[in-house]
Amino acid sequence: MSQPVASREAAYRIALAARALEGLEVRALVNALAEKLELPITESKLSRLTVEDLREILAGDHADENCTVGVSPEALKETVRILWGQDVAGSDKPTPEAYQEGDMPGSIRVAIAANRGENLDGHFGSCENFLIYQLSPTEIRLVDVRSGLDADAAEDRNAARAAVINDCQIVYLQSIGGPAAAKVVRAGVHPLKKPKGGAAREVLGELQGALLNPPPWLARIMGIAPGSLARYAEALDAEEA
Repeated sequence: MSQPVASREAAYRIALAARALEGLEVRALVNALAEKLELPITESKLSRLTVEDLREILAGDHADENCTVGVSPEALKETVRILWGQDVAGSDKPTPEAYQEGDMPGSIRVAIAANRGENLDGHFGSCENFLIYQLSPTEIRLVDVRSGLDADAAEDRNAARAAVINDCQIVYLQSIGGPAAAKVVRAGVHPLKKPKGGAAREVLGELQGALLNPPPWLARIMGIAPGSLARYAEALDAEEA
């Protein structure tokens, strides 16, 4: 599988940044960023860029000479903000909601393999992002968006991608190979294939409906007794009381 040059969101930000730099060629900026950040260029890598980093990238071979690169400090700052994704209109990357541990008692954490927006439209080994949701019987909350491409430089890409979502109980994806599934399971995550994909919140809505009376596989993930066994446990507790 060939390595992508940049995630779709990163490429969009770079195009806007090039426009902000008074018509700098997108290809030239991509090449300069690739040399600085290494491929693939992802949103998380762009978010670590500083104004000085950008000045050095634009200065190229003259960076050590404190070159002014013909761009005002204000324009450099604005371009860095664009590369960070701040106030970028037209972006299809969803924005996480605020979340603290304990906000949603009885919830589970679910990852969605995604490429565009809030959709299940990705394969485990190639998706650009993992959308991370906290799911309870009454609420679906997007709490994080994590890059899948950042893990692709690792020697064991499948293990690295599994580590990205190892705080989740479940991951939904369109497809996953056997060796990759084994790495995901070893990380403590239950993979669920949904080849047709769909809107992430619709997929999660189907799972949400099962949380109050979970089937055995889901009850095991949630760490509770299956609904079919719970009534017997309650009866036993009543007898002992």
